[in-house]
Amino acid sequence: MRIGLIGLGKMGGNMRERIRRAGHEVVGYSHDPQASDVASLQELVAALPESGRVVWVMIPSGEPTRSTVAELATLLAPGDLVIEGGNSRFTDDLVHAKTLAERHIGYLDVGVSGGVWGLENGYALMVGGAKDDVSKAQPIFDALRPTSEDPTAGFVHAGPVGAGHFSKMVHNGIEYGLMQAYAEGYELLAAADLVEDVPGVLRSWTQGTVVRSWLLDLLVRALEEDPDLAEIKGYVNDSGEGRWTVEEAINHSVPTPVIAAALFARFASRQDDSPAMKAVSALRQQFGGHAVSHAKP
Repeated sequence: MRIGLIGLGKMGGNMRERIRRAGHEVVGYSHDPQASDVASLQELVAALPESGRVVWVMIPSGEPTRSTVAELATLLAPGDLVIEGGNSRFTDDLVHAKTLAERHIGYLDVGVSGGVWGLENGYALMVGGAKDDVSKAQPIFDALRPTSEDPTAGFVHAGPVGAGHFSKMVHNGIEYGLMQAYAEGYELLAAADLVEDVPGVLRSWTQGTVVRSWLLDLLVRALEEDPDLAEIKGYVNDSGEGRWTVEEAINHSVPTPVIAAALFARFASRQDDSPAMKAVSALRQQFGGHAVSHAKP
């Protein structure tokens, strides 16, 4: 099978390689000419079969993805298929699918998880869209998912258009909570003089305990590379999925206090001197005469 792949960054580049290793042909396009197989989207489409073309979009969510899908709508033909695998908001998928359907072009949204390790380990794929379109792209999904005799390993057809990215959104919201819990546990261990080998404690948790996970393995790896995390600044971005998860929890009246707290913790990480905590300090001084630390002039 030959497909087009737009976006050859940390994820897309490795996905191209994994698909090729499975025996398929990939025509990749990137703004980086050193990584790209073709010079434009027009050349990418021209390099694919004349009918039943499949193009996978793997670029940043938002306007970059929206404009690319819109351009593909003018380049592709009825019977072709667009797969959108970035971390887009699921509501964008409904717009993309409608735009492409007007030209009789299929659309699948795919939540992709696996990060930079996906090349060797495979990717978890959460797919939204029509069953016939999923079947058309199944050989590529099989190439990307973890190698297993179980056809459901790392793969799910989650539902209609939007279901794939909705599932990935919730996945990433859970990820926020897990990472925050590990981080808080690490800080508490490091703050206690009683514990002399913090990395060793975390490493001991990676086998036989109920809190073992791949994320914990990665934290242990990070501490092995930088025991005090001295090379890392405590500033944490959020790429949108955590916010969207909390918003949808509100829309559906589902309590998600852990995910919400983890999201707000990321906001706190961006403040060198929190205005809210300044207010708390001032209030403690006002009602109780508690000592405060004054800012340096």
